[in-house]
Amino acid sequence: MRLYIKIVFTALLSFLVFANEAYGQNPKKLDSILKASASVMYENPDRAIAIGKEIVGKAGSNTDVKIRAYKLISDGYSSKRDYEKSLEYVIKANQLLPQTSDELLKIGIITKTGIQYHQLKIYDKAIQSLDQAEELCLEYPVRDSVAVNLGITYLVRGFIYKEKLNCEIAITFFDKGINEILKTKDLLANASKLSIAKYNKGNCYILMSDTKAAIESFQESVDYAKMVKANSLQAFAQKGLAQVYTLEGKYKQAIDLLQEALAISSNVNDLVLNQEIYKGLSENSLALNHWDNYQEYRLKYLENQSKLKNRERKSVSDSLKEKENEEKSKLEGAVSRYLSGIVIIFFVLLLIVVFSALSIRRSKASIEKLQGVVKSLQNENQ
Repeated sequence: MRLYIKIVFTALLSFLVFANEAYGQNPKKLDSILKASASVMYENPDRAIAIGKEIVGKAGSNTDVKIRAYKLISDGYSSKRDYEKSLEYVIKANQLLPQTSDELLKIGIITKTGIQYHQLKIYDKAIQSLDQAEELCLEYPVRDSVAVNLGITYLVRGFIYKEKLNCEIAITFFDKGINEILKTKDLLANASKLSIAKYNKGNCYILMSDTKAAIESFQESVDYAKMVKANSLQAFAQKGLAQVYTLEGKYKQAIDLLQEALAISSNVNDLVLNQEIYKGLSENSLALNHWDNYQEYRLKYLENQSKLKNRERKSVSDSLKEKENEEKSKLEGAVSRYLSGIVIIFFVLLLIVVFSALSIRRSKASIEKLQGVVKSLQNENQ
């Protein structure tokens, strides 16, 4: 039944995007498609990306719709963990911000930019974007309207401080972010954000050896993920919960949770998630002396690890190629400007030489004329 609903929903989106020739003229229809597409982000990011690109092409001169479409594409690539590509599209959205008067849209894009820089571990630029977004949130006249974005800025700061400072500081910001998001009236729309926050908070409690608090946070993360049927988020939370059970020696419970996580995320194809699940399954199987299971899961863990490294290498290779093309373009531009400068200098020097020659010639003619006058006068006097 659930598969049937998903198929119908996907078909409906396809119909809305590709079958309606006039929708490019209708911003409200475009916005409704964008919102519907965002709801399947974690399940089918490629579909969200395709819809976003189609809407960019159909948006025409509607800047706000185009910005939202770029954000949808960026979110899709984030869900696929292609953070460089995600940043590329959020930068496209940033470039259009001077053309919009929608302050909430500006705040959302700047916040998203901070998230992307964090995911790429460019922390100085992340903090810079988060500072700008927080300032705009605090200046906005209707505080309730910016509660979610303000909460996200605090959550991302928590992620950064967890990596760069310590978990005590990170948890403080996680709590600030969660409290802001909870102020919204539409809890369902923000359940995925709360699930991510609770998951990261649970990881902090593991590092602090507070297993009781970790279990509570991971379970809350599971509950929020279930609210919006975000299978990948639920699987991540269950993976975290299983990690606590492993630390407590509850290996069978950990395996049961991990197998369930693997089943519900089978269509997500998240290599990082799969790698972590197989790692947990292999470790817990080894602890129970289930040698055959250990070998099976260990092999799958290594296979996923290899795929992940290959993808990272491809991403780095693509990035280097793009950088090489960019540098080549810059060099060609610099050479062109240099040659243009040489030509200009040559003509300037040529003009100087010509004017100098003409000036010298005129001066010689004047001198000769004066000499003639002087000689004439001298002859008269004699």
